[in-house]
Amino acid sequence: MASETSVNVLDNVLGITDVVETSTSNVTLPEVKVPKEVDNDYEYQRRNFYQLVERGQDAIDGILELAKESEHPRSYEVAGQLVKNVADVTEKLGELQLKMQKLKEVPSNAPKNVTNALFVGSTSELQKMLKGK
Repeated sequence: MASETSVNVLDNVLGITDVVETSTSNVTLPEVKVPKEVDNDYEYQRRNFYQLVERGQDAIDGILELAKESEHPRSYEVAGQLVKNVADVTEKLGELQLKMQKLKEVPSNAPKNVTNALFVGSTSELQKMLKGK
């Protein structure tokens, strides 16, 4: 452990003064707004996904009827592919909803104020200050 005189010598050599300075600043972040185009695109994409799911359901009903009548393996294969495609579109609809929700939540989760504190001094001075001397 260094003695008090060697700390003072080091402070003099390094040009450190016995100044303890604290500074705080509050920075207010600007509120982020989702542009109107993003909302419009979201609604358009959402509508298209709903239409695709509805048309896919109609196509599934039709191909299942055809598969039952013909009992052809290819008809059942096509029906399976349609079911998978409709499920994929439904999943994409859910992903779209989550992405939009995250996009709109960003401003409310962001920090409102940023506080910075600065200490200018030696480590021994900091220890003394923390101990309350």
